[in-house]
Amino acid sequence: MCTAIAYKTKDHYFGRNLDYEFAYNQTVTITPRNYPFVFRRMGEMKSHYAMIGMAYVQENYPLYYDATNEKGLSMAGLNFPYNADYKPEEKGRDNVSPFEFIPWILGQCANVGEAREKLSRLNLMNDNFSDELPLSPLHWIISDREESIVVESVKEGLKIYDDPVGVMTNNPTFDYHITNLANYMSLSAEDPENNFSEKLKINPYSRGMGTIGLPGDMSSASRFIKAAFTLANSVSGDTEEESVSQFFHILSSVEQQKGCCKVEGGWEHTIYSSCCNIDKGIYYYTTYENSRITGVDMYRENLDSSELASYPLIMEQQIFMQN
Repeated sequence: MCTAIAYKTKDHYFGRNLDYEFAYNQTVTITPRNYPFVFRRMGEMKSHYAMIGMAYVQENYPLYYDATNEKGLSMAGLNFPYNADYKPEEKGRDNVSPFEFIPWILGQCANVGEAREKLSRLNLMNDNFSDELPLSPLHWIISDREESIVVESVKEGLKIYDDPVGVMTNNPTFDYHITNLANYMSLSAEDPENNFSEKLKINPYSRGMGTIGLPGDMSSASRFIKAAFTLANSVSGDTEEESVSQFFHILSSVEQQKGCCKVEGGWEHTIYSSCCNIDKGIYYYTTYENSRITGVDMYRENLDSSELASYPLIMEQQIFMQN
């Protein structure tokens, strides 16, 4: 499963945890403006906004997990099993396969408002990338500097939700997560007040008791609440180092460790965490084995090129010995 967040200090940041039991050979991939995207039903997009993100490149095509374009619009696809429902091709609609969805939006939209306009004609079409790579059941968060939305293709059709929290996880559908916030209204970063009884004098015996009831398990509903509370109460300086560090600390509050969630084929764990400064086009990441933050700057590449630029992840732990 996964968690995505949008965060603001002086600059704006977007990123996610990717939690799964195994990894593909994903790379930090920059798609320049003149790389031709060829869509299954929507023709060729010969020029578009440049973008950077995490992708599995197959047949020279970037299958993005998450990405940010040069205008600062960001997008991530998260696991959505049992609920995701992709449709047959529909005449009169923009028929886009889910593996094309991120480049379709980020290639031509500068903000969430423009994305909403594209979504009004969208049909997420049930068309696999290949026989070896069938579609994953996903839903998506789309964020710019001012707002976030969530897009879900379900049995009833395409649903678009405002996301004032700036957080997305997995099942159930997004409207449940927003409603579920009401169950945690009493949480606070402050010491709790005694509402138990006016007749009893009750004092806190520990720091942090305002957060009693804050979930700590790995379910998607609990991760949504934990990430939302941590994000909403986050305090950080405005420097790049402080902001990026705090972003990864927020994600680490809902990371998954090997051995705690057993699934067929292994243990679900946080394969990578990402943080993109959407104002500067710098994509930072950590991996499960390498907690050192590594960055890739989109603007150090030739963004008028027609060739992808990919950077393999540094997977091995990098320990600094001080003596």
